[in-house]
Amino acid sequence: MKEIPITLNKVSELKYVPQYHDVKTYANIFGGIFQWEADDWESTSLSWKKSCYIHAGISGVEVTLKGPDAQKLVSMSAINNCYNWKVGFAKHLVMCDDNGLISSHALVNRTEADAFVMSAANPWPWIKLLNTGKYNAQPFFRDIFVFQCAGPKSLTCIEDLTQTDLHDMKCLEFRPVKIPGLDAKVEVERIGMSGTLSYELRGAGEDGPAVYDAFYKLGKEKYDMKRLGWRTYFVNHTEGGYPQTSCSFSQACDYDPEFVSSGMNLLPPVYTGSYDPANYRARLRTPGEVGWMWMAKFDHEFVGRAAVEAEAKAPKRTIVTLEWNTDDVVNIYDSQFRDGEPYKYMEMPIAPQQPAGGHADRVLTVDGKEIGVSSSVVYSKYFHKTISQCTIDVDQADIGNEVIVEWGDFGGKIKKVRATVARFPYLDLVRNEKYDMNTVPSGVIER
Repeated sequence: MKEIPITLNKVSELKYVPQYHDVKTYANIFGGIFQWEADDWESTSLSWKKSCYIHAGISGVEVTLKGPDAQKLVSMSAINNCYNWKVGFAKHLVMCDDNGLISSHALVNRTEADAFVMSAANPWPWIKLLNTGKYNAQPFFRDIFVFQCAGPKSLTCIEDLTQTDLHDMKCLEFRPVKIPGLDAKVEVERIGMSGTLSYELRGAGEDGPAVYDAFYKLGKEKYDMKRLGWRTYFVNHTEGGYPQTSCSFSQACDYDPEFVSSGMNLLPPVYTGSYDPANYRARLRTPGEVGWMWMAKFDHEFVGRAAVEAEAKAPKRTIVTLEWNTDDVVNIYDSQFRDGEPYKYMEMPIAPQQPAGGHADRVLTVDGKEIGVSSSVVYSKYFHKTISQCTIDVDQADIGNEVIVEWGDFGGKIKKVRATVARFPYLDLVRNEKYDMNTVPSGVIER
């Protein structure tokens, strides 16, 4: 019998990772094709607690702002102090509109005295200021891969891959590394969204598939590494206590006509949940409403300062985790198997499964007073709980407080789910910034 060669169908526009025949589902995320589910979501959900994962889904455009006025512009865009900032370190910048609503937030690396690099984020606040013509700075764009790796075995795996001792790296520090056998310029940074030991590898987009393949094959063989897809990605944000645009809330620039006409909005939000879709404010956040007011420094002028300063003086809402009542959640699933109209289906592990930040459920007191907004609803395989992030009135934020979440879409059938205010962040493992590096095995092989 003649042997017939088999040619796998190629996934078009799959740029940053190789095509593995065991990956069955991909999705269009922010204009690119990424893994939706590679390894199964249940084992992947446990990876950042027990082993480690690799995630490529935030690869894309990197923006470098460079010039004599670069620092001045960055400072005007952000609530943070942008002058007490060493080269070789990053900051999480929070950027607001004139009303003090978060327009974008981003990890930004300072690579030179006059150069700042933003990746995996919306650069609109920078572009909007550049468009005024008041700043002597230029943006430069580059296509890059960003591979996130988190979990107790993450550092050991990265050290093994690079044969470099990285135990001395501080949180938000980045440095160049080499991967033996690959001709690729790679940068490693100690940062992540899992709430535990976390890192990122970055480099030119064209080098992504080779770096990913080497990283994943090593990680799978020696460190039980899982491939995290977009289906499960935001579980770590909700567990780890990281509010996120395109997940927990929408970006305020979605309602800026200049931004809308710019063509930069690659994934407009889909308005779901028990809040009226016309209620944009329920889907936006201030720095205080997501627990970021500590970053605000009123020693400089910045866009939205008056509104942010007013909120700092009289905060109205803060952020908590909600634990959803298990019996009520089970009743949502039970309704799918009964006659009559069911409750809105709750997908796993993220509900709803749309990375666009437009979901908002009403949160009430037990006697019906509106007190907050629930979003980023996930099922935690690790804790065996359905949890969500909730922006809530400050006088209702005490742990143990019982509330009601209205699950369902506006105008449709609503399930009143009992919930309890819980700790934030919810993940109770050692945080990245507090990790005792002496407990992490070295991955460097002595030769």
